[in-house]
Amino acid sequence: MIGAVEHDQVLLWARLSGPFAVQVELSKDSDFTDANRSAVLTASKSDDYCVSIPVDGLEPDTEYFYRVLVDGKLDRYWRDRPPARLTTAPDGPAAFRLAMGSCARFSMDRVQPIWNVVAASEPDLFVWLGDNIYGDAMDSDILADEYKRQRDLASFQTLLHTVPQLAVWDDHDFGLNDFAGDHPTKAEALKVFKQYWPNGSYGTQETPGVFFKYSYGGVDFFMLDCRYHRTPNNATDGPGKTMLGTEQLEWLMDGLRQSDAPFKVIVCGSGWTLQKGPAGDSWSAFRHERDALFASLIEDKITGVVLVSGDTHLGELNVIRLSERGGYDFFELVSSPLAQVPNKKDRPMVENEERVYPGYRLTPNFGIVDFDMTESDPVLRFNITDVYGQLVWEPFEIRASQLTFE
Repeated sequence: MIGAVEHDQVLLWARLSGPFAVQVELSKDSDFTDANRSAVLTASKSDDYCVSIPVDGLEPDTEYFYRVLVDGKLDRYWRDRPPARLTTAPDGPAAFRLAMGSCARFSMDRVQPIWNVVAASEPDLFVWLGDNIYGDAMDSDILADEYKRQRDLASFQTLLHTVPQLAVWDDHDFGLNDFAGDHPTKAEALKVFKQYWPNGSYGTQETPGVFFKYSYGGVDFFMLDCRYHRTPNNATDGPGKTMLGTEQLEWLMDGLRQSDAPFKVIVCGSGWTLQKGPAGDSWSAFRHERDALFASLIEDKITGVVLVSGDTHLGELNVIRLSERGGYDFFELVSSPLAQVPNKKDRPMVENEERVYPGYRLTPNFGIVDFDMTESDPVLRFNITDVYGQLVWEPFEIRASQLTFE
């Protein structure tokens, strides 16, 4: 699998069948006459034989062929196949396509036709928004088993091998349903997540978690961990209740203040609106912290914020109206589910929150965000695609100039 790509480096993930030496070669031509080679790594049982292999010295926005060598020889399963391809990230503002989604439940969909549709849309990146598997287990070995089942899907192979992928988690790939920071084996769950997702970085030296910053094509993505430091949903809301934890929240605000990107996309497995109520499994149960975060964004005049989430088992485009409270309107882009039955319930929006379009709940779906950062007023266009490859709404356009204080 292709993980985080930079303009001069790429991370490739592989799982071996034993403690073998593994190396990756990348080349601009298919005969690999002038190849960039990674260091040789050895897969270990302690990491479930998973390796994340960095290859550097690459050129920006360039297509490369790549192949995997095991014990110095071409992987036998790829000998009779053409080499796979990947493209490095642009070195500056670009037009690119992001695909995204959440909630892929193998036990409810063992075919998952959505992946062929995602691949056909030709995204430059794919972002997993949480509930990437339904491990629903305290034992990290079960979480690892579920990753293996998901990765082995025939329909997933094209996307797996050709499109860079990044991920955050939510409750079902963290532990059990609605689990929070009191999860007794969360460190083991985090270890498995790191083994199976080559994100490039995780948390900080002082604070563990799946959160990290990633930049691509002139957009800054702030990927959040909504589970590891979370207070249980049913705790009384107030200053002591947190979804992110003090250190992660400070990391987020520092990163947003330092960012000069026209779009600052904050990705969270849990939904940002209040529709689930004060004990719901979303930011609605953490309103004090959410509203304080929004107030800080307004006070510090941080422009360009766009919210992204999954979890709800329907496609959504929501708006939190803060333009009358000294800020600008925060749009929330929601994609779910990738592979299971959509949610038929209709939760009404509350207070200053609205649906831009009716929630999409007919089939599994994924989100498409087309960015063009080369325009004088950078733009993103959002839509949901159904399992048949049809766009479900009219594309919704957001200009960077809309997300300012002027």
